Amino acid sequence: MAGHNESSASGKKSGEASNDVPTINAESLQSNMKIVYYSRTFMSIIGGVIAGILGFTGLSGFILYFLIMAITSVGLIAKAGFQVHSYFDSWNQIILDGFLGGLLSFVLFWTFSYDIVHIF
Repeated sequence: MAGHNESSASGKKSGEASNDVPTINAESLQSNMKIVYYSRTFMSIIGGVIAGILGFTGLSGFILYFLIMAITSVGLIAKAGFQVHSYFDSWNQIILDGFLGGLLSFVLFWTFSYDIVHIF
């Protein structure tokens, strides 16, 4: 993951008060968000296939999805070294972004793999 650029005091005089505000590198932030979306989509597909093969139906399949997304969020936070603000603007970006898009992929592969294994 690419981190934010910290503003340096090299351009300031030594006597000035330093109100350094971390700057955001838009390319790094965009790259990090792509990683979050790709990770969530991949884990949703794998989770959907697993739910279908194991024969989960109804609420148990959705509980598996929420469990997989929680594990994915913890994994992404661990990958960031538990310093989320170094790589993202807020916690919401790593915990919630891509949640519904992943749900659609999960349901698609869940029903597809369930049909292949248990119906045909």
